[in-house]
Amino acid sequence: MSKTITIIGSLNTDLVTLTPRVPSGGETLTATSFSTGPGGKGANQAVACARLSRPNPTAPSSITVRMLGSVGADEFGPSLTTSLQSSLIDTSSITVAEGQSTGVAVILVEETTGENRILLSPGANYSLLPSSFTSVSSLGVPKPDLVILQLEIPLDTVLQIIKTAKEAGVDVLLNPAPAVKLPEDVFKGLGHLIVNESEAAILTSRSVADVEAEGFDWDVVTSEFLSKGVKNVIVTLGSKGAFFQSSGMEKGISVKAEKVKKVVDTTAAGDTFVGAYAVSVVRKGGVVGEEDVKGACRAAGRTVEKKGAQSAIPWADEV
Repeated sequence: MSKTITIIGSLNTDLVTLTPRVPSGGETLTATSFSTGPGGKGANQAVACARLSRPNPTAPSSITVRMLGSVGADEFGPSLTTSLQSSLIDTSSITVAEGQSTGVAVILVEETTGENRILLSPGANYSLLPSSFTSVSSLGVPKPDLVILQLEIPLDTVLQIIKTAKEAGVDVLLNPAPAVKLPEDVFKGLGHLIVNESEAAILTSRSVADVEAEGFDWDVVTSEFLSKGVKNVIVTLGSKGAFFQSSGMEKGISVKAEKVKKVVDTTAAGDTFVGAYAVSVVRKGGVVGEEDVKGACRAAGRTVEKKGAQSAIPWADEV
């Protein structure tokens, strides 16, 4: 029986400049390279779901992946939509916001350190308003089996979507990035919460230094989320793997990261993890476990071996 995943989130064009160092005020430097590409956490996670739901671009899939978002009436919008379609994503729910620019991320990468400096202009992503998501049909028709959300669209809109989905009995996966403190009622009955170390720290009012300390007990964090009503909690730990706990487990489980040949670019690794996990969720009817987290780690491992964001996300037979 066919399943549906709806991703509601951001679509951005990434403008990436590689530079020997960050210029000082008033200084002009010659950049090493410049590139553009499709991005946005919502779109990245949609690509991950679509690619990891089928062996390759020509194979059929029992999962329909639908992207719901907004682009501007400019030259960037059509290319983002076309890019998603090339990964076999249903883009019929993407709207064009007249008078708005498409979301843009201007990314400056310092070559010597790899440190990023990013200026994000949300543009049309912020045209998604809470009032548009008060009915079950606003989540897509047919009703999805899973809704995936991030925090690159207005927070009030995300909160309304969660409320509507819960009332309709639709499973929700929340990846609260970029992280901000959330109302406590968000967590009650939330099916899946995926956070990285810094996001976990912000949501639980801890310092990043505390959670990154050697030997930190992640059971304390996952148990806190479970006590608030989350059913499945995963903390992604980069090269250290992930930590997973569900409501039926006394203690959480540490999952090792996938061994990689060479780390080329970590962009979209977290989004790949979300997509791989989401595919497991809908295939198993919401019942997930350690093997599903291991599979998500493997998929993320393949992504970091390639340069780029969406272009680096693997198809299932590459994992």
